[in-house]
Amino acid sequence: MARIVSALLLLSLTALASVDDEFAPVRDTIQTCFACHGERGAAPLPQHPILAGQEYYYLYVQLKEFKSGLRKSEIMGPTVQALQLEELKLIARFFSLQTWPTISHAPDPAKIEVAKTAIESGECVSCHLGDFRGNSRVPRLAGQYPEYLTRTMLDFKNRVRNNAPDKGALLATFSEKDIVSLADYFGSITVYQSSQSGEIQ
Repeated sequence: MARIVSALLLLSLTALASVDDEFAPVRDTIQTCFACHGERGAAPLPQHPILAGQEYYYLYVQLKEFKSGLRKSEIMGPTVQALQLEELKLIARFFSLQTWPTISHAPDPAKIEVAKTAIESGECVSCHLGDFRGNSRVPRLAGQYPEYLTRTMLDFKNRVRNNAPDKGALLATFSEKDIVSLADYFGSITVYQSSQSGEIQ
């Protein structure tokens, strides 16, 4: 009898937890994301971006643009195609609330001055803030994988990625050496920012 009561109590608690889980409608999709972006968005491989602790509204906008096709991706496009906007908001919120992992990337001393010159000429801090933690629609760059940042910035430069025309125009003025140096420098910056809590109005 005691075992039956314990089993019923466990089932009740499990059901209650499920009801209280605001991310329940997108849990399966979130689990799918883990395959590339790592547990809770802490990507273990440098070719995939870290999502954990990334700016909430930025994540939501990117998901919308994957869905619309404005941002092209053979993987992300089909993944979010059938999702509704409210579901995209939940996915963005989930990842934004996670703790940003530390990748412990040490900068190449030979690239630091090149990066700082490019930052000044591009006025990067006006959008990404002085410590490059990002803000709302603008992504965090600090502590992101240099490999991912390099590829992304080169995609903007070469018009492979076209969902931010201003960014593409800016990066078109930078050399590949500038971009590699920027990515290396951004990846070395540590910002203690555990999570976001913003809401989309």
